[in-house]
Amino acid sequence: MKEERPDPPLATRLRDAVAKALAGDWQAAHLIVQDPSETDATAAWIHAVVHRMEGDTSNAWYWYARCGRTLRPDVPTASELREIEAVLRD
Repeated sequence: MKEERPDPPLATRLRDAVAKALAGDWQAAHLIVQDPSETDATAAWIHAVVHRMEGDTSNAWYWYARCGRTLRPDVPTASELREIEAVLRD
């Protein structure tokens, strides 16, 4: 019988999502944050950014509202992802 491994901690998964998004793979990042963004503000923030990367601004607005932030069109997504990295390091 194959032993089940527990999922990595949420912070580890979120750091992975940010790394994937920074590498341009917003689809993989989206898969990581989709479920936890329902209950975690940082996951919802990443979710908002990946929708910006996708070009789905209306969905991005929704996720920014869910995490208590606003879309800042003058801030590039890469810069915003670096902000999230800093939050996840603290």
